[in-house]
Amino acid sequence: MTITKKLEDNKLTLALEGRLDTTTAPELQDILIPAISEAAELNLDFSDLAYVSSAGLRVMLMGQKMAKAKGVNLTVSHVSEEIMEVLEMTGFSEMLRII
Repeated sequence: MTITKKLEDNKLTLALEGRLDTTTAPELQDILIPAISEAAELNLDFSDLAYVSSAGLRVMLMGQKMAKAKGVNLTVSHVSEEIMEVLEMTGFSEMLRII
């Protein structure tokens, strides 16, 4: 998986490309945790994300909880139909702000 960071006007976007699974979830965690302190808004851009596993969902949930605790607005954007189906089946579509 490739993660690209872009900071613009106190909004940090993390663009994910590839698969968010057991192998790559720790990489996202290592970038996401410090990113929560870098900007007032944080967006996870799923434009090029092909797959998400339960390990990836766990990191997203942890990030959402940490962001909320620090007053950071966390959003998820450009979610494909396949990944949206996973988010809906797991209830994550109710926990995350998807735009």
